[in-house]
Amino acid sequence: MTARPAILFRLALRNLGRELRRSSLTAAAMVWGLALLIVSRTLSDGAHEDWIDSGVRLATGHIVFNAPGHRTSESLEDHLTGEQTAAALAAVRALELPEAALASVRVSTRGLASSPDGAIPVAIHGVEAGAELAFSRLGADVLEGRYLEAGDRLHAFIGQALALRLGLRTGSRMVLTAQSAAGEIEGQLVRVVGTFRTGLAELDESVVHIPLQTAREWLGVEGATTISTLLPHSSFTARALEELRARVAPGEIEITPWEESTPELHSAVRLDDGGDWVFHLILFAIVAMAILTAVFMSVLNRKRELGLLRALGLSGRETGWVVFIEGLMLTAAAGLIGIGVGFALVWIFFRNGLDLTGLMPQDFTFGGIVFDPVMYPVIEARHLLQSLFFTAVIGISASIYPAWQAAALDPADSVKVE
Repeated sequence: MTARPAILFRLALRNLGRELRRSSLTAAAMVWGLALLIVSRTLSDGAHEDWIDSGVRLATGHIVFNAPGHRTSESLEDHLTGEQTAAALAAVRALELPEAALASVRVSTRGLASSPDGAIPVAIHGVEAGAELAFSRLGADVLEGRYLEAGDRLHAFIGQALALRLGLRTGSRMVLTAQSAAGEIEGQLVRVVGTFRTGLAELDESVVHIPLQTAREWLGVEGATTISTLLPHSSFTARALEELRARVAPGEIEITPWEESTPELHSAVRLDDGGDWVFHLILFAIVAMAILTAVFMSVLNRKRELGLLRALGLSGRETGWVVFIEGLMLTAAAGLIGIGVGFALVWIFFRNGLDLTGLMPQDFTFGGIVFDPVMYPVIEARHLLQSLFFTAVIGISASIYPAWQAAALDPADSVKVE
């Protein structure tokens, strides 16, 4: 580019203004493509975050602490000591995040729940009532009775499906049987204080919550089998994981992110995200074709004009730069307007969520979670930057070939009068 850049930009801007109709139609295609992309991306990100939040609250959180080998053995022998439990909780409290992370200390095992109507295999979790209520969704899904409270001792909170199969209701007694840390089969009599219903059969038929201290005394566990951590947002997982592993002695405590502790959930999110990107690539292709067609047609329709520019002293390279700058200006203007339109559409139509209740069956599950029929948009900076980056790449790429064609024009042939 040997001529003054200001001249080339002025020529490109003038050319866009002279073909205002064509420029406006091209820009409109880009604007609505990018706006639709932003609407789709924000709703998709909101849905994914809701899936992750719901899934980790019903499982082991965004990050889980275990004794080495516990995730494989699920044995009470592989449990965290009292000192390790305290060290893990201190590390969680020291995390530098916009909001404080939540931690739930649990003693978990598998056993049997028995009543006069029968016996059913269950997952038994000893939990701290206050911490678990803030952490888990189960306390919000109370169907009858109440959740556990501080001061409860021989109490249990169970799924509605489990209560029906065992013929139990609030106030009924049942016996929990499991193998203790010492290897002995031990029984514990508890009274049902409440039931829950999540819509997930595997949880509603098999999960029992009892007070943490009761589980420790009954099963002979001093510390915990797991410490589950809930972060303000799933995007903080990698950062928090790095901090925690730096604060906790390596080899003594196993620290696992939710992607590994709940692989079904991670697979569901990745599968849906892959489908979203297919849709987004189609939008990008439409935008690219709009830019390429508009700029290339402008070159074909303006051969005589471009030839005159060459005759007046512009080199082929400079003429190509004029056409290339036209494409960049069109991309930049349409990109900025498209972002504004996209955010406006999200705010006007979806700030209270997109309700799909009528299109989705009740308790629709996938990847171990119950879908919330209301999708709330979430704006993630990284996805916004990705959209802007790809839009810029498309604008640049679609302008290269027309610019090359303009640079290769023969001035003598271009100015001939037909």
